[in-house]
Amino acid sequence: MAETVLFDYWRSSAAYRMRIALHLAGIAYTSVPVDLSKGEHRTPDHVARNPQGLVPVLDIDGHRFTQSLAMLEYLDETRGLNLLPEDPVTRAHARALAYAIAVDLHPVCNLSVATQAREMAGGGQDKMEFWMQRFIRPGLVAFEGLLAGFTQAPYCCGDTPGLADICLMPQLYNATRWRVNTDDLPRLSGVAAACAAHPAFAAAHPDKWQPAA
Repeated sequence: MAETVLFDYWRSSAAYRMRIALHLAGIAYTSVPVDLSKGEHRTPDHVARNPQGLVPVLDIDGHRFTQSLAMLEYLDETRGLNLLPEDPVTRAHARALAYAIAVDLHPVCNLSVATQAREMAGGGQDKMEFWMQRFIRPGLVAFEGLLAGFTQAPYCCGDTPGLADICLMPQLYNATRWRVNTDDLPRLSGVAAACAAHPAFAAAHPDKWQPAA
């Protein structure tokens, strides 16, 4: 069987999602770092892997995939991860919960977007932090409201980790990085504690993958 390889960046939210999913699936993989801070995602070698010049890229089962949500669907369908409920109505609501972060919040807080906004504002790191706080906090407050439609037992949508949990935890890492307070969001905080205690989430955490200084 072909080796599973994840072209990865330790702080990338989308790559973090894939590390979680691969650990949930019990798939052994090789992580190949693509250092975004050094522009390695723009090199010819990486653009040949993904013309968008983004991470992650996943080689698995003899195929190459881009876009983390598509990869998550593939793993769910081929490895039976049960990332979404079976009932079509509940499934749609759970997918919307995940998309609230992956589709609406994450793109505007992507580092390349925030860096461009900072440069246009002619500011320093304080402008970057302002940008992140401006979007992350409202996005997570809205997520808290959406969680009211589910029973956290203890994860976002029930008793097993799902798509929403996989999307949430990288964004909470960003919230901590950019000093966004979430202490007043009890549903979200409960889910975060449950995920942090799960071995697959712990193994995927950026602190485990940060390059040595």
